[in-house]
Amino acid sequence: MIDPGQVLAWGLPRMRDLPWRRERDPWRILVAEVMLQQTQADRVIPKWESFLAAYPTPAACASASLGDVLRLWQGLGYPRRARNLHSTAAHVVEYFDGAVPDDLDALLALPGVGPYTARAVLAFAFERDVAVVDTNIARVLARTAGERLTPKRAQVAADSFVPLGDGWTWNQVIMDLGAVLCRPTPRCGECPVAATCAWRVAGHPDPDPAIGSAGVSGKQARFDGSDRQARGRVLAALTVGSRPVEDFDERILTGLVLDRLVVVTNGRACLPD
Repeated sequence: MIDPGQVLAWGLPRMRDLPWRRERDPWRILVAEVMLQQTQADRVIPKWESFLAAYPTPAACASASLGDVLRLWQGLGYPRRARNLHSTAAHVVEYFDGAVPDDLDALLALPGVGPYTARAVLAFAFERDVAVVDTNIARVLARTAGERLTPKRAQVAADSFVPLGDGWTWNQVIMDLGAVLCRPTPRCGECPVAATCAWRVAGHPDPDPAIGSAGVSGKQARFDGSDRQARGRVLAALTVGSRPVEDFDERILTGLVLDRLVVVTNGRACLPD
């Protein structure tokens, strides 16, 4: 069980100072949330700032080539996110006059926007009383419940704790609780809900209910020697210009072409400019 008052009392004086928390512009929030998917905040901050300096609005992003967006994204990883963000910008310009929508269904219809990102835009840009469930919050929910949760149960549980009129603050604070204390290896001695956390009260029995629960990320596969590393090297090489297809592993290059991240013309590979 979670007492929102205790969590807010713990979290408000300790809230992490992240630059997107000083924003309410929905495009800037959306860019941050897309970048934060599978990437730590300290790596995101400089890329978020440089991306928004180049593309301060959806219209600016939509008017750029995907190749230019990928060049700016270089080093952040998971480049399909850049492609989806570029497609989202074009969708917003075409269907919403360049303004990120404030409707859940409309947000979910945007390329690459899932339940978490859509609700994050509503909560953090529009200050709606909706609950977000990222990997940090999902750990808190599963452990306090003392069991693995399905996506539906996790969302229902998260929704039940949002204090009326305090959705923005609540989501930030419970996210910090998961990021700072309710880690994969938890720091229960400092936790404001330790006394009512079912898993902690039971003595931390195996298995940890957070493992395999909806929304909780597992360990990422090894990067060194992976296809992700090989794909990143191809894209990095193409940021400075086209190259003969023979320079690259055929399987890796074919995958990038199928993902619409690389174009092959006359035996040369290049970014989609």
